[in-house]
Amino acid sequence: MTDLAINDQAPDFTLPTNGGGVVSLGSLSGKKVILYFYPKDNTDACTLEAIDFTRLAADFAAAGAVVIGISPDSVRKHDNFCKKYDLGIVLASDEDRKAIEAYGLWVEKQMYGRKYMGVERTTYLIDRKGRIANVWHKVKVKGHAEEVLEAAKALK
Repeated sequence: MTDLAINDQAPDFTLPTNGGGVVSLGSLSGKKVILYFYPKDNTDACTLEAIDFTRLAADFAAAGAVVIGISPDSVRKHDNFCKKYDLGIVLASDEDRKAIEAYGLWVEKQMYGRKYMGVERTTYLIDRKGRIANVWHKVKVKGHAEEVLEAAKALK
């Protein structure tokens, strides 16, 4: 597990995205970046989070910020997820979990007494120089996108 902290350099990655694209953190230098890591497409909380970030996409753009959702789901699953909910954000596929692990977010979880490995829902706000400006661990979805937007607006 990596303990990334505010002011640390954010780990770079290159991942395939919905719509047949590719995104790398390094290519976004000079922009504010919101990386939100989530467990799985088409689950209640993950769907609400994606819808909230989509609803605020124009506001994030106006704040000079790019929003990227990252999960271990395939590009095909991301494409279907985007189509089903009319999502307007970039979803990156990290099937081998390299980026998820670089950010220390592949963790042991527990539900109904069963332990398993999964993605810890976490959001990073990365500044124009590629440094971590803010981190939200174990995100509760309600109001989260709005909170991240306010932090992105406040970041110079």
